[in-house]
Amino acid sequence: MTCRLRRTLTVGDAFRDISGRLARAGVETSRLDARLLVAAALAESGDGITVLSQPARPLAANEERFLYDLAGRRERREPLAQILGTREFWSLPFRVTVDVLTPRPDSETLVEAVLDWASRRRPAPLGLLDLGAGSGCLLLALLSELPQATGIGVDISEAALAIGRQNAAALGLERRAVFRHGDWCEGLEGSFDVIISNPPYIPADDLAKLQPEVRTFEPRLALAGGRDGLDAYRELIPGMCGLLATEGGVFLETGLGQTAAVSGILRENGLQVIEIKEDLSGIPRVIEARREAGS
Repeated sequence: MTCRLRRTLTVGDAFRDISGRLARAGVETSRLDARLLVAAALAESGDGITVLSQPARPLAANEERFLYDLAGRRERREPLAQILGTREFWSLPFRVTVDVLTPRPDSETLVEAVLDWASRRRPAPLGLLDLGAGSGCLLLALLSELPQATGIGVDISEAALAIGRQNAAALGLERRAVFRHGDWCEGLEGSFDVIISNPPYIPADDLAKLQPEVRTFEPRLALAGGRDGLDAYRELIPGMCGLLATEGGVFLETGLGQTAAVSGILRENGLQVIEIKEDLSGIPRVIEARREAGS
């Protein structure tokens, strides 16, 4: 009887096979994702990403099994950040799970807007409030750039708050960031120099049209904005007004085509829209507002 030897799979073989599978599954970044999955699987053996420059390197049986388990999850459109457990935002690593939104590059527009605002002020300790903090990426990115600042992150999800606290600790910011359970501004006291929020803003009819990664795997609570996508703004903006310091600033992320409507809600509540900033794609993304003169 002749025994058939198992063909040894190389790094290059696995990369080509997985990138093809992901492309057929509709993953637009199939080659990049395949590269990152191979790197993640091989990091288990201590080789890390450098082995990708060695396509002829054979995979050990345990590496192959682990890699194809990861690849199968991505093929089913599970977000890469959830598979790897981390996502970079503002050049910082953030832990990501099914309980929080995956940090998105578009949201860095809000960080840039706050830092631009802060650069025009006299250096002084700032108090920040992040409503709907999720992973904490916005608040923690700002604290990493503003060493005299402290902040509070509020979220209605206890699971999300746990991730936010873990991210703060991992970044060494736990002494300047407090994460607390709450429903937007309810129960908050005092005043804040900066109030930020990236609330749920997807209109109800658009939820089914989202990419499978978002529609199936990300928390609906952080996505669904009601019939027109504006429910969260109507709830949080009135409460923000009583918490904003006299010379403070409000910074809100908005969805496609929503800046005019959200600006209207801000004005109805005594806030003056100062600027609307576009993201890297040229889409109006962040509204900066402050108290109207004399209010």
